Amino acid sequence: MLRLPRSVLAPFERFSLYNSPYPAHDSGCAIDLYVDADDSLARSPVSGVVRETRTVRAPDKPYAHDEEYLVLVDVDAHATGLLWTGDSESDPRDGLVARILHVDPDVEAGDAVALGDPLGRLVRSGFFAPWVTNHVHLGFRAATANHHRARGSLPLSVDVPVSPLDWDGRGTVVDVGETYVVLDRPTRDGHADTEAFVGLGSDEGVVLDGGLAHYAFGGTLSPTADDQPLSLLGATLGRTTGRDVPWADFDVFANGERVTGLSLFAARGSFGTKVVSPDHDFAVGDDVVVSIRPSDDPIRLG
Repeated sequence: MLRLPRSVLAPFERFSLYNSPYPAHDSGCAIDLYVDADDSLARSPVSGVVRETRTVRAPDKPYAHDEEYLVLVDVDAHATGLLWTGDSESDPRDGLVARILHVDPDVEAGDAVALGDPLGRLVRSGFFAPWVTNHVHLGFRAATANHHRARGSLPLSVDVPVSPLDWDGRGTVVDVGETYVVLDRPTRDGHADTEAFVGLGSDEGVVLDGGLAHYAFGGTLSPTADDQPLSLLGATLGRTTGRDVPWADFDVFANGERVTGLSLFAARGSFGTKVVSPDHDFAVGDDVVVSIRPSDDPIRLG
């Protein structure tokens, strides 16, 4: 497994390994690196030399950019700070290629890029759900792999601790979009280091990641035992399979009304729960109580 250092994550506000229905993210084999809402510039998450840029097909969405792009970078693993947690004989870092999506590139083949250098402008991709904000998608392939197909990237982990936040399901709406609202809780109270990453904790204190439960699988950002049961707000979420979590059958409710789900991630700075609900009528200042109930027909978007 490739382990990403803090220097790769530090320029970004949030990250998620599992909050996507696309196969590129299966078993945490890609990471989405989210920028500040007011930032449209994509910065390189790796050091190396650009191998190729190309346009690629993406779903046609009314809110999406006309084109999607793939940037391939021959990675300088040492300069990027990548670690390998497997045996030395299978270490893929020599000849590693990074796959970067959702960036309209200002770079071209042969350009050298360092960690944090501008790559181009972020685009809203047809791969995005309408509640997804701008981010850089990053995955890695071994030198001998097919670098263009969606599947096949190496599993990733992060070389930073992510602290769990306790939550009782309550919050006040502080931000509203057409398809989501953001609550002011849980907060970072008790976590003085504002640069440390935090995430929503299960009842067992395990940091959760992914679309709960509108995507069939989520994952954990904390060390866990295999087949560990997880719960949230007193409801069963599922059991771990490695660090993956196939969600159990349940629905998420906000003030008694069924919603699509919760978007989970790790974040620096402030933290609040994103409730995905395309048909909501919440306004800033509304008090919300989230609950989870077993379901015979749970919402599944992918």
